[in-house]
Amino acid sequence: MTSRNLRQRRLSRATAALSGRKRGAQPKVVALGGGMGLSASLTALRRITGDLTAVVTVADDGGSSGRLREELGVLPPGDLRKALAALCGDDEWGQTWAQVIQHRFESKGDLHEHAVGNLLIVALWEQLGDHVQALDLVGKLLGAHGRVLLPMSAVPLELQALVKGHDPQRPEDTVTVRGQATVALTPGEVQSVHVVPADPPAVPEAVAAVLDADWVVLGPGSWFSSVIPHLLVPELLDALVTTKARKVLSLNLAPQPGETDGFSPQRHLEVLGRHAPKLAMDVVLADLAAVPDRESLADAAQRLGAAVELAPVASPDGVPIHDPELLAAAYDRIFRMHGRIGPWR
Repeated sequence: MTSRNLRQRRLSRATAALSGRKRGAQPKVVALGGGMGLSASLTALRRITGDLTAVVTVADDGGSSGRLREELGVLPPGDLRKALAALCGDDEWGQTWAQVIQHRFESKGDLHEHAVGNLLIVALWEQLGDHVQALDLVGKLLGAHGRVLLPMSAVPLELQALVKGHDPQRPEDTVTVRGQATVALTPGEVQSVHVVPADPPAVPEAVAAVLDADWVVLGPGSWFSSVIPHLLVPELLDALVTTKARKVLSLNLAPQPGETDGFSPQRHLEVLGRHAPKLAMDVVLADLAAVPDRESLADAAQRLGAAVELAPVASPDGVPIHDPELLAAAYDRIFRMHGRIGPWR
């Protein structure tokens, strides 16, 4: 049996399993991303739905994740760990375990800077030999009931970017920069990104979740290294294009130093459109205070088929991070105003 046929069989089984689940009184939401951006979205979304699936990028090659990836040949666990912590409940059990898996060792030996959650996830991968089953088990331990965590691909990916002006002495030259950690901090202007291998297999359960969702949320997060990589997995992109789910694109509060220096909100949309020209969105969510040119953003959103929703979603203390309660309120309002009449209404 070819690998393509095997993936198709796994997708069919995953789709059948999801279709057999009863739709409750809440929207089925799938959130895609990585790092702190996805964590912010999940922390907000778990306040408004108990049927939540996170699909996480697997291109990280820095820090503890990079060391484990290089030494053991595993998927980088760091973004998965952060998402698991965000999916934990607000009770004492959930918050205790969220702190435990985020704990990093400090030593003068090999354990220095390794996160407990990274080691736990990798240990279960080795014990069970199944990425999804192992992450389900960690989720049960953490008390993340009704919340599912999935890697976007079954193989670790290398992110590569074409960067103009990477060398300040040659501002017009374009070079290839390799590795997510390097791309995230690159000087110069990122023109485009791609992944190696170029045709990575999607995790079938992630594809099935997107196809079965009521809503899909993409972003916020590092645009080139956490958001766009999901569009570079062909099976996952096909699912995003063909799903009947409504789709929200959640913008960042500010440009990211290095990766998106000087980017306007509308330029984020233009870049995404170039990487996935067939992908349409329904709603673009942006912070009210982060959009100096509303007309240009509305025009860029319209080219993606989307309406713009402006809402105060930033932390009131002025730090450029999303406030969980405000972001949750914005998502809830979007789901109710822009959604079809669903069973949760």
